[in-house]
Amino acid sequence: MYPAELVMPMKAELTDNGFEELLSPEKVDETLKKEGTTLVMINSVCGCSAGTARPGVLLAVAHSQKKPDRLTTSFAGFDMAAVQQIRSHLLPYPPSSPAIALFKDGQLVHFIERHMIEGRPAQMIAANLVDAFEQYC
Repeated sequence: MYPAELVMPMKAELTDNGFEELLSPEKVDETLKKEGTTLVMINSVCGCSAGTARPGVLLAVAHSQKKPDRLTTSFAGFDMAAVQQIRSHLLPYPPSSPAIALFKDGQLVHFIERHMIEGRPAQMIAANLVDAFEQYC
């Protein structure tokens, strides 16, 4: 588990921009079963990926005409039980962090795994998400 002083600024990057934290398995299930679209950002300490994933998600939300009904986040290596529950909704995909998932009416409709984030600029991640928002939101 990561220390809070390391994690809190990275959490704040999303929560200060309207993302709701999913901190328990119950909150994950309650949120994902809601009608409409839910974006889930599995946040991470990983500098090589999370450093572009968070800005990419924020760019997408800021610049897309269509947006998910709910913006949510949980932190891998910190919000352990919640992330484990999110990952149960992402099967058959293997655990990945950072990762970005879009659910519609409780079903996974778009998923960006870590290997799709690594080495890519925030603008490329944002473009991928904007396309998904246009299609599903």
